[in-house]
Amino acid sequence: MESKELQFKTNLTCGGCVSKVSADLDNVDGICEWNVDTTNADKILTVKSEGVSEEEIIEIIKKKGFNAVIYSA
Repeated sequence: MESKELQFKTNLTCGGCVSKVSADLDNVDGICEWNVDTTNADKILTVKSEGVSEEEIIEIIKKKGFNAVIYSA
């Protein structure tokens, strides 16, 4: 399956926020790697995906009480 890089604008503002979603993102089949740029004004979550949809990632973030929308530069 083709690997895609997905980006989301989030409200994950600090390491504590990131740690709340990390276990969920780490345990999803189809996510190769991910990171959040908390220094960026848009708090960009970048996910290298093999089969996980944008909607699935947004739902994971929302279940933890945060917001995520598809980011287009």
